[in-house]
Amino acid sequence: MTKSDAFHVYDTTLRDGAQREGISYSVNDKLAVARLLDEYGVDFIEGGWPGAMPKDTEFFEKARATPFQNAQLVAFGATRKAGVKVEQDAQVQALIDSEAPVITLVAKSDLRHVRQALKTTGAENLDMVSETVSYLVSQGRRVFVDLEHFFDGHKTDPDYAVSVVNAAYEAGASVAVLCDTNGGMLPTGIERIIGEVGLRSGARLGIHCQDDTACAVANTLAAVEAGVTHVQCTANGYGERTGNADLFAVVANLQLKMGINCIAAESLSETYRVSHAIAEIANITPDTHQAYAGVSSFAHKAGLHASALKINANLYNHIDPVSVGNIQRVLVTEMAGRASVELKGKELGLDLGRTPEVVSAVVNRVKDLEAQGWSFEAADASFELLVREQQGAERKFAVESWRTIVEQREDGKVVSEATVKVNANGERLVSTGEGNGPVNALDNALRNAISQLFPELGRLELTDYKVRILEGIKGTGAITRVLLETTDGEREWTTIGVHENVIAASWQALDDAVHYGLVRGSG
Repeated sequence: MTKSDAFHVYDTTLRDGAQREGISYSVNDKLAVARLLDEYGVDFIEGGWPGAMPKDTEFFEKARATPFQNAQLVAFGATRKAGVKVEQDAQVQALIDSEAPVITLVAKSDLRHVRQALKTTGAENLDMVSETVSYLVSQGRRVFVDLEHFFDGHKTDPDYAVSVVNAAYEAGASVAVLCDTNGGMLPTGIERIIGEVGLRSGARLGIHCQDDTACAVANTLAAVEAGVTHVQCTANGYGERTGNADLFAVVANLQLKMGINCIAAESLSETYRVSHAIAEIANITPDTHQAYAGVSSFAHKAGLHASALKINANLYNHIDPVSVGNIQRVLVTEMAGRASVELKGKELGLDLGRTPEVVSAVVNRVKDLEAQGWSFEAADASFELLVREQQGAERKFAVESWRTIVEQREDGKVVSEATVKVNANGERLVSTGEGNGPVNALDNALRNAISQLFPELGRLELTDYKVRILEGIKGTGAITRVLLETTDGEREWTTIGVHENVIAASWQALDDAVHYGLVRGSG
């Protein structure tokens, strides 16, 4: 696919993003992320630093066999060392050996760094930049230059900072990337300095922002407003310290707010999927409140909002969530009004528009329960069961009683046992079960009791269990809230239980989980 070179989306998740604390990509992980980024439609994927990192050298070797449809692979490295001929610099040669068609060089643009970190002169640093760029261009490579600490350097000595830009440009670099390496800039400063550089240089400019002031995305957009046509970002804003400019927020803002068609519209609609897939590979829990890609990006809680949404969804959504592959969600909480409940019911496939008395009952019941510590925001399954009960639906089985025993045996082994008594289909059923904990034992006992009547329960599996202690709800002592996630192999749902006793709260969530599986015909 041939793409216009007028605007670049450059991703550095595999290098800058990998510097986030807690992330460690394997070579196969990096290949998987690169494929996702290519699917998303970025123009350039920076794969790492061959020659300096063995893992990155291996990545480039394996990536040669990977066909990219949208992106070009980029190798990252440094200019030649001070006092070394560029042809003899092993690190520069490793960049060529990577066979990447594009190379990004990091260069010092702050005279303080030149003298204190590189321990050389300003003139030698300019030679290092121009000679390395010229050499790589002569080898048939396209070259970008990341001007490290550019904005700090410009504040200290603007003439020298601009001279490095011009050295890279005159040597043949396609883009001179202005880097806010310390992440300390604000949008107004970014825009002003880029405007000044643009008047003093003919170079094509790029931007690379860290997020230490929580302004990386805003700074990137301000740079584009100032004339930059090359943006460097990382998926989900991953990066060292507080991270980098978030690729997905930058692209969505450029596309939907600024009218710059930097990726295809069908690729933009993959934002949610790609963001979450990369989070899974990185083993990082997705940020629920991430702009555009978070599950809460278009979640509405206040009853007033829901009333407006019922009339026109655009009144409270700044874009159509579908354009980035996301969905609108209505949260039912103590703040909910009738419109919230009706919209949530519609979202769950329940038509409440013709039963105002049910809506009123649900609203009152939700407010009463939330005052006791319940929260239906993350427990759609429990909320649906509550609505169905207000509509007159009966439970598939009725619980007479349950109990659990936890025993530490002589050999030190701890065993949990539970007994459950239920009534279903006119029968009284009593069963026991053992487990590695009281909740697991209750689950086994309940299934043992009713599995003959409901064989479809065999496919249900508890996948997550969260406990939170709520202090001082309505002047009482500690209240325990339990969220239980369940799957039938095809769908997942979450149920809730609240009680002073953690096992009782767990039972409530478990009871709902099994009932919901039966209501939804799981099996």
